[in-house]
Amino acid sequence: MKEDKKVKNMLQKYLQWPLVLSLLVICANAAAALLSKNVGIVLSIFTILYLFCAGMIYWYGKKKLIGGLVSFAADYSWSQKKLLSSMELPYGIADLDGRILWTNQAFAAVIKDEKSSRKNLTALFEGITPQTLQEMEDSLEVHSPYASERYRVSIKRMEIRPDDDELKKVDGPVKENQLLAVYLYDETEIFAYMQAITDQKMVAGLVYLDNYDEALESVEEVRRSLLVALIERKINKYISATNGIVKKLEKDKYFFIIKQKYMAQLEEERFGLLEDIKTVNIGNEMAVTLSIGIGMNGESYIQNYEYARTAIDMALGRGGDQAVVKCGEKIQYYGGKSQQLEKTTRVKARVKAHALRELLETKDRLLIMGHRIGDIDSFGSAIGVYRIAAALNKKASIVINEVTSSVRPMMDRFVDNSEYPEDLFLNGEEAAKVVDANTALVVVDVNRPSYTEEPELLKLVKTIVVIDHHRQSSEIITGATLSYVEPYASSACELVAEILQYVADSIRIKSAEADAMYAGIVIDTNNFKSQAGVRTFEAAAFLRRNGADVTRVRKLFRDKMEDYKARAEAVRQAEVFEGAFAISVCPAENVESPTVVGAQAANELLNIVGIKASVVLTPYKEKIYLSARSIDEINVQLMMEKLGGGGHRTVAGAQLAGTDIEEAKEKIKDVIRAMQEKGEI
Repeated sequence: MKEDKKVKNMLQKYLQWPLVLSLLVICANAAAALLSKNVGIVLSIFTILYLFCAGMIYWYGKKKLIGGLVSFAADYSWSQKKLLSSMELPYGIADLDGRILWTNQAFAAVIKDEKSSRKNLTALFEGITPQTLQEMEDSLEVHSPYASERYRVSIKRMEIRPDDDELKKVDGPVKENQLLAVYLYDETEIFAYMQAITDQKMVAGLVYLDNYDEALESVEEVRRSLLVALIERKINKYISATNGIVKKLEKDKYFFIIKQKYMAQLEEERFGLLEDIKTVNIGNEMAVTLSIGIGMNGESYIQNYEYARTAIDMALGRGGDQAVVKCGEKIQYYGGKSQQLEKTTRVKARVKAHALRELLETKDRLLIMGHRIGDIDSFGSAIGVYRIAAALNKKASIVINEVTSSVRPMMDRFVDNSEYPEDLFLNGEEAAKVVDANTALVVVDVNRPSYTEEPELLKLVKTIVVIDHHRQSSEIITGATLSYVEPYASSACELVAEILQYVADSIRIKSAEADAMYAGIVIDTNNFKSQAGVRTFEAAAFLRRNGADVTRVRKLFRDKMEDYKARAEAVRQAEVFEGAFAISVCPAENVESPTVVGAQAANELLNIVGIKASVVLTPYKEKIYLSARSIDEINVQLMMEKLGGGGHRTVAGAQLAGTDIEEAKEKIKDVIRAMQEKGEI
């Protein structure tokens, strides 16, 4: 508006110049008349003619000039519209709601269908929503696919004049005197080049044979070289199919390199080498299994290799027989359906025991912590670690914030007992106050920081030890000085019982401590019915020799009537899904520890014929706790991981927040369906 007024004033002054100059002519005529009357008369005649001509030029020239300007403006406007319409850059105008009002030829060619030109931006391009349009300030850029192409959609706000005749021609009303100018930039070729670069990136991988020594021992000596040759042939053939390179590092370890473009194929077939290697059989009683760790999209080749190292460690820590892909911070798991074979040797337990002793000898105080809503395995393993600290004459305390009904009977044997210090049990706040530079923290029966009794302690204490039997997930306790995670073990109490035998000579365990650890093994194995191996019975025998009493443990863990009724109600309400999965809800009313009762109900449901796995939902403290159990066919740990949880192959759990029972049931069913489609069940 201001620019238009400025131009108009300049034009007006330009047309008035002849009239202004008329004053000078009149003044000159008057001056001449003073000097000579005759000259003044002659000049007056010319002055009158000049004034007449100037007036004619002003009045008639103005009309012609304005007409010429209007004609020029019209021609210019037509040319501008013609250029805009035929401009190769796709350009359009939309209202504030995203409804397309006008497009040029290039934009119309992109969306092709004439009816589509009346569509909304939110319907045409992904990433553009009514919310993003409302929240945008002056501009917005979105990368979106359309048809077979990819575009950068640039949107800018523009102010309009209410009297603009051209904008009155667009379809629909214009609100708030604003429109959206929409530009499309074709990025298809750029993305194609970027994808070509990505496809050529190097992917580093490691292959470890899980049970190499055990498999060789199960076959005749003369045929062992043949078994090794067949294994190597399978691995080489698998990697060669992707034009990769594989190199044997050790007798049971391989390193390989492939291009990233083959990763989609390997992931789609869910790393068929995992199952293919199990078909190698030349009389060996034990099937060969392997683990794969892959690192990709690092900033350098070295970082990709480090990612692969991390991935293979996670695969082994989760029990082996699976592939783990680490892509930057993202981690994906494949396989892991088979049970990890128990190691018959205790060499690792002895090495970890000696390392733990050396570590504790350099510290003055020890804090021991399990998981939230602790069970008897968490409590018993914590008591076992306390005994180790006491044998080394170290001050130790166990961190417990909430005592469940399953733990209280056993804990009462240690509270107000003159044989144990008054500060044997501390809550999280009290424990945080005693932390100093000479404090060590031992985490038992859990390896996920968010599940620990007091996660803040992990930040306060620099020296951390992890002893656990659950499979590792992407969320792990980082910076642990010593980690002993063995998924084959039945319980954390089993691992601690083995460490106890090597950490010090002739260590003496009191009967209450032996009872607590023995109870942890009994509960986690469901009375030695599941996940109990040779070493499980050896650990139980060691605890029995040190005073563990089966009858006393059984009396301590008899159920209350309310708990028994709640468990029976959960079994009664069980729904059988897909003919093999029992899903039920455990009531929490009048039950002191609903999550414990829910876990017991899940175990009970496995006694029903045809049930392969059970999941019990327990509403407790504004969350829904899931307890999943199986006997041998189903890996419930994979199932719970998809719901944000984890655990063991036959014993797992998860926590769901912000949902109700029916939604939680549907989530479980969706996970089961998805796993069946992918062949994970």
